[in-house]
Amino acid sequence: MRLARTRLTLLAALFAPLALLAPTTAHAAPAAAAHRPARHAPGETITLPVRDALTELTVAAESRAGYSRDKFKHWTDADKDGCNTRAEVLLEEAVTAPEVGAKCTLTGGSWYSPYDDRYLDSASKLDVDHLVPLAEAWDSGASAWTAKEREAYANDLDDARALIAVSAASNRSKADKDPTEWLPPYAPYWCEYVTNWVADKTRYQLSVDPAEHNALTERLAACPDQPITVTYAR
Repeated sequence: MRLARTRLTLLAALFAPLALLAPTTAHAAPAAAAHRPARHAPGETITLPVRDALTELTVAAESRAGYSRDKFKHWTDADKDGCNTRAEVLLEEAVTAPEVGAKCTLTGGSWYSPYDDRYLDSASKLDVDHLVPLAEAWDSGASAWTAKEREAYANDLDDARALIAVSAASNRSKADKDPTEWLPPYAPYWCEYVTNWVADKTRYQLSVDPAEHNALTERLAACPDQPITVTYAR
């Protein structure tokens, strides 16, 4: 019995150094863990280069399951002044101010559409575009939001990048496409477009899918790495 114990002690002594060389599960786990960007609180404001902002976005597959445009209540009149969100954007972005009539009917005025480098002389010729389309927002995180959060997203007047007045033709060409599939017809606007896209996704802590991330990375490599200032909405 004593001899058997002696043999066991000798074997333990021989293999102890090898055990020290072998990686343990506890040590290996952190290296294998996926990078998860830090969550930010609503109202927190950050400033960082746009390429850094892109790296901070979560990269994840997207799903459109369950999407309906009706799940984003939009063109509301949050301040009850008679002008809904669409009209507020048109008034804010007018190059020449229109006349405001009953029920916020806009007459006259002029606007510049940066998507296609056009000037337009009637509000009826413009759409107000959600820079990151409602369907794209749904795909990349908004499906998990409350109805009120989706309504706030669809009517965001607190960040000028979120909603933009553009020609109806360019907006309908874009539809719900992300920068993998669509960029504005006017190429000199591309850098501002993708920079604002990253800012808007950052504001709402939305994800990007792998193809979208690659397309943004490639496009931003040809653009100034300008700082963006973003206040988190949620």
